[in-house]
Amino acid sequence: MSNDSMSVRPLDTAVDTSIPKFNLFFGVLLAVSAAYFVSWGLGYTNHNHIPLFLLATLFGLFMAFNIGGNDVANSFGTSVGAGTLSVKQALLVAAIFEVSGAIIAGGEVTNTIRGGIVDLKQIKVDPMDFVYIMMSALIAAAIWLLFATRKGYPVSTTHSIIGAIVGSSVVLGYILQGPETALKLVQWNKIGEIAISWVLSPVLGGLVAYGLYSLIKRHILAYNESASTRIEAIKLEKKRYRQDYNAAFERLSDVQKISYTHALTRDMDVIREGNARPEDLQSDYYKGMAAIDQRIGEVDVYRALQVWVPLLAAFGGMIITSMLLFKGLKNMNLGLSELQSYLIMAMIGATIWLATFIFSRTLKGTGSLDRATFLMFSWMQVFTAAGFAFSHGSNDIANAIGPFAAILEVLRTGSSASKAAVPTIAMITFGIALVVGLWFIGKEVIKTVGSGLTELHPASGFAAELSAAAVVMGASTLGLPVSSTHILIGAVMGIGMCNGNANWGLMRPIALAWVITIPAAAALSAIAFYLLRSIFGAG
Repeated sequence: MSNDSMSVRPLDTAVDTSIPKFNLFFGVLLAVSAAYFVSWGLGYTNHNHIPLFLLATLFGLFMAFNIGGNDVANSFGTSVGAGTLSVKQALLVAAIFEVSGAIIAGGEVTNTIRGGIVDLKQIKVDPMDFVYIMMSALIAAAIWLLFATRKGYPVSTTHSIIGAIVGSSVVLGYILQGPETALKLVQWNKIGEIAISWVLSPVLGGLVAYGLYSLIKRHILAYNESASTRIEAIKLEKKRYRQDYNAAFERLSDVQKISYTHALTRDMDVIREGNARPEDLQSDYYKGMAAIDQRIGEVDVYRALQVWVPLLAAFGGMIITSMLLFKGLKNMNLGLSELQSYLIMAMIGATIWLATFIFSRTLKGTGSLDRATFLMFSWMQVFTAAGFAFSHGSNDIANAIGPFAAILEVLRTGSSASKAAVPTIAMITFGIALVVGLWFIGKEVIKTVGSGLTELHPASGFAAELSAAAVVMGASTLGLPVSSTHILIGAVMGIGMCNGNANWGLMRPIALAWVITIPAAAALSAIAFYLLRSIFGAG
């Protein structure tokens, strides 16, 4: 067994006869939920500007659909690529945790402009122009995400919507007050932070993943390989010993065979009673066999799984818990102090350590060490994937729901604001679109992350996910400008560098896509804004 042979499995490309049924199911699910939302939304907006409402709904759902196909697919790519989850299982986990995160912790209000990237207070913006800005941002970001997704490039949805809002806002500023004022609307320091994140995010993710996976390889995978090699060598020695004995026995005379057989029979009875030591036996054969078995027993095959894996699981549990407490559940205003949050993290970490330790002991002697290792890291990876999904659903769904909620607020009240109410039915509908997008168009990004950049198995996949989560939390605490998408890709590349099989040829166009995300989305949004304002009229 090599360090990297732990059941590496390519993505399943076989034809699945159930796929057309799933396609039909998800297509109908999205259509029905969208139809119900439109029916509800018409009343919610008092039937104001019906064409704009219908078009905005289409744009918003299309954006959520593409977030699912790119961002959510990126999050689950490591789990699918490692063979821990199938695409259908990843879809189920996403459906439960992404939608739950959006509904439970997505917040009743959301910022309408992500990251404070533009300052529209410098110009007098008519509410309908504000609607056009948000609609343009949604369709532009969605189109860019669709292009990147079809290419299999994981890009930042946050950067996409930011770039799109910049594009449409600059066009409005140019129309109202000229080019100088238009450029002043943009908070260029924020753009500079985003540019820094293009380098900082993948570098941090890569370094942490490289270090963590190196530790896993050295203390767990390499130890397991060494222990398995020793066991196999001793078993081979045992086999040869038996063969040599059989040959020697055949050379004995009949009288010697009868005499030796009596000793063998007595030793067999002693062995059946259990706990036989070499000194308790008479025959050289069974003394030698007992000595060999004793050497096998002295090899603590499961030591790494019982010592290191529970510690890693506890650390991972604490990191994921911190993501939920400080990011995923922040909109719920739980009222926990920092000390209380840290105590919750410690309790969960201790509980996970104990549960993982007990689980590792139950695996002892049940069969292959490879399979035991695969099972433990698979469970740990599913846990981290679920935590990621919940946190993602509670935060990044705002990239679609934020602009759309702003549109609803204007259509309903006739005025715009920096924050907008988010109806629960909108969260549910957009959450469904998210999952449907993962099913229909997410496979290319899953393939890129799961097997295109490097080969993954549960141990390396877990290392990538945990490293990404740790960097996201650390960067958030320190106030560093990072992107979770870029961090995870960097972490996957860190695994590839550690194994010596990173695919830099694929990484280059992905990095280029990161750089052009903001200008591409801005250009598309500028065009869309101009068209919308021309068609529906100035505010």
